[in-house]
Amino acid sequence: MANQRLVRLSKLLSLILRHEPGRFGLELDAEGFAPLDEVVRAVQSKFDGVGEADVIAVVDTVEPDKRRFTIVDRDIRANYGHSLEARVEHPQVEPPELLCHGTNEAAAPVVLREGLAPMKRQYVHLTSDRGLAERVGARRGTPVLLEVAAGAAHRDGIRFYRANESFWLADAVPARYLKRATR
Repeated sequence: MANQRLVRLSKLLSLILRHEPGRFGLELDAEGFAPLDEVVRAVQSKFDGVGEADVIAVVDTVEPDKRRFTIVDRDIRANYGHSLEARVEHPQVEPPELLCHGTNEAAAPVVLREGLAPMKRQYVHLTSDRGLAERVGARRGTPVLLEVAAGAAHRDGIRFYRANESFWLADAVPARYLKRATR
């Protein structure tokens, strides 16, 4: 399967596992998982010639630093970005002292004044990878890298969760823990 086709398949998996599982006849469990074979059948309803190996290839090769999906045993889930009513649970953990958040030049003043909120998502997304945060911020304009005093926020009662090797999550982060990163 060519890389471009895997990217298209990844976008379909995101639609199925993050936003509209019911439309594809799926029901996610409390942690956002669905049986892999059922997800493959759902994908096949829109994407001819796709099999389980293709779905696994998406998990393993499409933007591997973002780790958008996880397969455990015979179940698959999207790791974050859900717009579903039921919240996908992640383990609560102690974060590193400093994390980053990528935003854009237009949004940065508002975020620095009001803090980070999940907006239409379930969590605020953070990372320790500055380059990854900058790429995320560049999706909607000139990127701005924000530093998040995650350790201090955690000690003050802000809850953090681990989505995967690349991303940390928070319910929200007040502005007092944010500052614009310097090069």
